Amino acid sequence: MEFIIYIIIGGLIGWLAGGILGRNVPGGVPGNIIAGIVGSWIGGELGLFTVGPVVGGIQIIPALIGAIIFIIVLSLISKNRR
Repeated sequence: MEFIIYIIIGGLIGWLAGGILGRNVPGGVPGNIIAGIVGSWIGGELGLFTVGPVVGGIQIIPALIGAIIFIIVLSLISKNRR
């Protein structure tokens, strides 16, 4: 059950980060999930803001910041490929 909650929270964080940036995450719902999970990893590795709520094992604020960074990097990579 924890894994399902982790996936749902990751998807919501990816969706919220895409909404904040005004950019669509490539891949739709699976892309949002990946952006949220990778974002939580990036936020944890950078040691960003260890305060804030933890839901489903994901710290929301660092995960959101990490997902925003991840989406920006994806956007830059996709621009260079065109």
